[in-house]
Amino acid sequence: MIQPIWAPWRMQYILSKKGPECIFCEKPKEDKDRGNLILFRSTHGFIIMNLYPYNNGHLMVVPYRHVYSITELSDDELLDLMKMVQQAVDCLKEAFLPEGFNIGLNIGKVAGAGIEEHLHFHVIPRWVGDTHFMAVLGEVRVIPEHVLSTYDKLFPLFNRQK
Repeated sequence: MIQPIWAPWRMQYILSKKGPECIFCEKPKEDKDRGNLILFRSTHGFIIMNLYPYNNGHLMVVPYRHVYSITELSDDELLDLMKMVQQAVDCLKEAFLPEGFNIGLNIGKVAGAGIEEHLHFHVIPRWVGDTHFMAVLGEVRVIPEHVLSTYDKLFPLFNRQK
């Protein structure tokens, strides 16, 4: 018997009109961080949840400046982005107790960049057994929690006063 897998948040994106603008440039300009899944803002960039995650809690750390390659970042931007990667790991550890992480940067379509024109780091929590037959045989990912529930769990961790 075939069991359905629900990802109801995907339909809005699938049916939405796609423009030529860069989502990483446009989303931070809007005043709707929860709707845009922006968890945290810093001086030179922000942390946003991936709307189509590889795993629950898949985050992206993005510079505000529209740059293609890591070599275009200033020292201040690099430091700020790496501190946010560090913060993402700490918050994800606290929220979800992952057993490991994939942290990466894809530069160019050939390297796997889905949005190649605007640099972004991926921070993906990992657990033993999270790559199973669904992904390998069915090219399907099972995400156990709705994306906005994950947002609501993570937002206070990223924005608490230290």
